[in-house]
Amino acid sequence: MTTAAQKVQEYKDTLKTKAEELILNGFPEKIVKLNELLEMPMFGNLDLSIVHQKLNIPTPDPVQINSNSDHGSATKKRKCENETNDVGTKVMLLTSGPVPCNSTLTELIGVVKPHIKELVADSNLLKMWVSFMIPKIEDGNNFGVSIQEDTLAEIQSVESEAAAFFDQISRYYVSRAKIISKVAKYPHIEDYRRSVQELDEKEYLSLWLVLCEVRNRYSTLHDIVTKNIDKIKKPRSTNSVSLY
Repeated sequence: MTTAAQKVQEYKDTLKTKAEELILNGFPEKIVKLNELLEMPMFGNLDLSIVHQKLNIPTPDPVQINSNSDHGSATKKRKCENETNDVGTKVMLLTSGPVPCNSTLTELIGVVKPHIKELVADSNLLKMWVSFMIPKIEDGNNFGVSIQEDTLAEIQSVESEAAAFFDQISRYYVSRAKIISKVAKYPHIEDYRRSVQELDEKEYLSLWLVLCEVRNRYSTLHDIVTKNIDKIKKPRSTNSVSLY
């Protein structure tokens, strides 16, 4: 056996050991940890107003328009009639400084993202483990192989869903930035300011739901794999030779 082949075999053996340790001990520990995290005040508080944050965009004083002559009024009237677009307020700079991110949600995102990343990595490890357990293709006696394939499909689904959680977080920041730009351009319209609060409340609820889903996915994977671990490790009673 060449040096490269030996290294590949060592990699496979190490991966199998890590995966079995993860299933038997790692997943239960993660589930307990996530349950404890969900019971903490930062996620257990049902009052959505805790994520409200005042925008650093003041409402300017209304502009007083004085008409001193009929000619001036007529000119202004013609100008208004010729306007086709509501261009809003030109924003060159924010006199009160930058508009910060929502500090509460930023802190929660910093807590949730590592768990999403771990779920993606753990799912990938588990996927490779099951793949290495699949035996070579033969006619008949494939019931155990079908269990491996079903388990592999579930793991791949969890991996894809976990990766999509990252996109959800990035889309929140983009959406919030667009609404805040509207607030800066139309500072007198309270609906835009209210939209920022509504979006922050929605993201807070989404982060709680994402953390619940991460916990649920760990629980599902642990349940499926432990129930079928014998068939996953030895799908055929007469032939346990791996294809890889």
